[in-house]
Formats: sequence, structure tokens, C-alpha cells
Amino acid sequence: MGVITCEKEIALSIPPAKIFKAFVLDGNHLIPKAVPGVIESLALLEGDGGPGSIKQVNFGEGTGYKYVKERIDVIDKENCIYEYTMIEGDVLGSEFEKVSNVVKFEASPDGGSICKGSSKYYTIGDIKVNEEEIDAFKEKQMGLFKAIEAYLLANPDA
Repeated sequence: MGVITCEKEIALSIPPAKIFKAFVLDGNHLIPKAVPGVIESLALLEGDGGPGSIKQVNFGEGTGYKYVKERIDVIDKENCIYEYTMIEGDVLGSEFEKVSNVVKFEASPDGGSICKGSSKYYTIGDIKVNEEEIDAFKEKQMGLFKAIEAYLLANPDA
């Protein structure tokens, strides 16, 4: 098994605690509203929503994906860190056993935040993977945070 690491950063105008709450704590309800047609629903399958819990993300028809199951590894509210691992679903394709993700929101000088995302892609066997495809997928993941930001700006009470 090989491991490919990809890291990205994106600036957001929303403070860390608020974007963390929207993405992690209220994500099951808020994310489908922020990206309608892309993510249809999120459902808790096992556990209480804390570390060790399993949730399923169901994608919209035009996305090319059906679902992904994620194991929640860490929820650190104080430091705005969320770690999760994609463990099943067509998002993994035939190349990946799993994808581990760490998302951290840090305060920026302008009152917003910097979202730092790090992913480790665990390949099946010695399969060779196009790293440009991984980079494009990570860009889509980071785009989700911009969509949540736009939703929060348009719906300040959310």
C-alpha cells in the first residue's frame, strides 16, 4: 500500500469557531443547504456523532458519485480541528483503501480564518495514481468550505 499526502489552504471570512460549528457540529443539516444538488444528505449510521461514529454522505445525481462513509476520528472544538477517514463508497474508486483527512480552522489577522486541509490517500496495493486527479479532488473539498462561507454570509443566523 502506498500513501499520497496532499495539503491545501483556503482563506475564509468567517471566524474559526463559526465555520467549525457549521461544518462539523451542524454539518448534517447545514451542508446540504450550502451545496444543494451536490450533497443531498448526511446521516449518522453508528455512534453518537463523536469519535468512532460512522456517517454517510449522499451525493446528488449529477456529481458522478453515490455516497461515501466516513469514520469520525477527532472532534476538537477548542482548537477547531476535525479528523475523519473516508472508509467506503464510490468516491474511493478502485484505487484507494481509505482517505484520512485533517481539517483545521485557524484565526486570520482580518477576523476570518484559514482552513488548512491535509489528506492521506492510501492506495490499494502498488497501484499508481494520477496526483493531478487527487489535487483536483482536494480542490473540490476545499470548495465546500467556500460554499459554507457563502451560505453563512447569506444566512447569518444559521
